Amino acid sequence: MNRNSSLIKMASLFLVIIFTSSCISNKKIAYFQDIQTVNQAQLDNAIKFTEPIIQSDDILSINVFTLNPQSGAIINQAASTPSLGGNTNNSLSTQNTGFLVDKNGEIELSLIGKVKVAGLTTYQARELIRDKASLFYKEPNVQLRFSNFKVSVLGEVSSPSAYTLPNEKVSILDALSLAGDLTIYGKRENVLIVRDNNGKKEFARLNLNSSEIFNSPFYYLRQNDVIYVEPNKRKVSASNSAQIQTIGVIASVVSVIVLAISSFR
Repeated sequence: MNRNSSLIKMASLFLVIIFTSSCISNKKIAYFQDIQTVNQAQLDNAIKFTEPIIQSDDILSINVFTLNPQSGAIINQAASTPSLGGNTNNSLSTQNTGFLVDKNGEIELSLIGKVKVAGLTTYQARELIRDKASLFYKEPNVQLRFSNFKVSVLGEVSSPSAYTLPNEKVSILDALSLAGDLTIYGKRENVLIVRDNNGKKEFARLNLNSSEIFNSPFYYLRQNDVIYVEPNKRKVSASNSAQIQTIGVIASVVSVIVLAISSFR
């Protein structure tokens, strides 16, 4: 009887180990776990948003409004440029309408001609175009923004894709929200950011579990940033179908043994 009782306890313990090994600690899931210990002074010193800089191959949406709408329409003519990615899939999406910044960092506007905008913020480019348009129109109003402010979110998120955003002030939290947040298998303490800065690749790793993320220069994203969420060990283990099948068979055998032992008591 004591032997049977010991076997039952061992089998039960084995099953508990199997099931608990598949659980993920809450310590690795919750964001900003140290936020309770952060004082306001630390938050006041968090990274400040800086406007992104226009680069070659960017597409700008530009609209010039004048007292005579028909005359302003001459400048506003722009070509449609195909864009890869989208908000729902990774296929060729709808075209971006705007002015392409060429390899020389210039755009070409009807009547105004070529304008050097690379290296400027959208505000600076808007003021520059306003000054040039003032030579032809009285008190023109210029609106300018990125037409292809795109970030890509890959890896362990609910909806990996390339997302074209309507504004420039976008944080990593905004991008992850668009992608449906990380899955339970996403490695939150080691999120990779890949950035193209004037032809050079920059890399950073952010820990979503820590409030230090607010101090990172990569907290606010730039156009064409790539976010990659690595799978944790649980996902790697779960992806091994042979291991899953083995555990299932062992669990079934142990369950049968436990039932058989219990029936002879």
